[in-house]
Amino acid sequence: MSHPTPELAHTLISEEEALRLLEGHRIRLGNRTMDPKAQIVGEFVKSIRVPGHFPPLPELREQLRTMVMLMDEPAPALARVEDIRIPGPAGEIPARAYAPTVGSTLPTVAYFHGGGWVQGDLETHHGLCARLAQHAGVLVVAIDYRLAPEHKFPAAVDDCFAAYRWLRTRGHDIDADTARVAVAGDSAGGNLSAVVSQLAASGATPVPTCQVLIYPAVDFTLETDSHRDLAEGHVIPRDRIRWYSEQYLRSEADKMDLRASPLRAPTLAGQPPALIVTAGFDPLRDEGQAYGNRLRKDGVDVVHREYPGQIHAFVSLTKAIPQGMAATLEIAEYLRRRLA
Repeated sequence: MSHPTPELAHTLISEEEALRLLEGHRIRLGNRTMDPKAQIVGEFVKSIRVPGHFPPLPELREQLRTMVMLMDEPAPALARVEDIRIPGPAGEIPARAYAPTVGSTLPTVAYFHGGGWVQGDLETHHGLCARLAQHAGVLVVAIDYRLAPEHKFPAAVDDCFAAYRWLRTRGHDIDADTARVAVAGDSAGGNLSAVVSQLAASGATPVPTCQVLIYPAVDFTLETDSHRDLAEGHVIPRDRIRWYSEQYLRSEADKMDLRASPLRAPTLAGQPPALIVTAGFDPLRDEGQAYGNRLRKDGVDVVHREYPGQIHAFVSLTKAIPQGMAATLEIAEYLRRRLA
């Protein structure tokens, strides 16, 4: 898009104004046309980044917090928002419990945040977790797992699986219904949700009641059409995806480990029912769809919902991209039904 370059102020204009601003400059790919608000956000993010440059970690992590603070709706007020700690393999794992009520036992969702295994924390996903708790009528427990590169693979997997197991065995300590525990996550967190589900199925831990995978990363080979077509994609272009994987994985060999690339599992039979949300202009689109197809082929109940005009991370940018809120409500409704 040669003209116009969106500014921060443009990210908060109405869809109608966005359409006027972008007239004659809509981004298309095959039969998909990018959502006007997604295009403005995506082009703005592109304009403030230097390709191939990754700032020092504290700054990089602050950037995601700032983006969400500016572009996501504030969290709704809930009866309960409580910071807790869960025992983990390398010490206590910080977590945060969100619930619409106090004192009653509720079905529970372990939420694993996105951010390329490098960014993201309890603050970046605070609004999303609060909205899911409110609209699904469940206890959401956000897990602040260890991040790379300080803690390489499989530290994040170990933390998330330990937290999930704890909710299944000791969840009653925080009013969680230990018989109904789902997993959910976006991007890197979608990866961790799929991996936790597979680990549970292969051992003595009950599998999650259901899994919600929001534009999940499920294969480190990056060989799909969407990875090729969207190498310059918005929010996570190929150079950024590669950089994340270099921070997270210890070696090339880790790419084939099922705890990194769950799509490589020989069978997905016995996995929990899944809702998979993908975005049409996201490099991760096709691997999310492929994972859904594999689950379905192996007899798992799958709902796959593509938002054809959307970009990666849209569910966390609901003030700037209204469809992010629509997707959140759809996810909450799925969780409400599955955990009822």
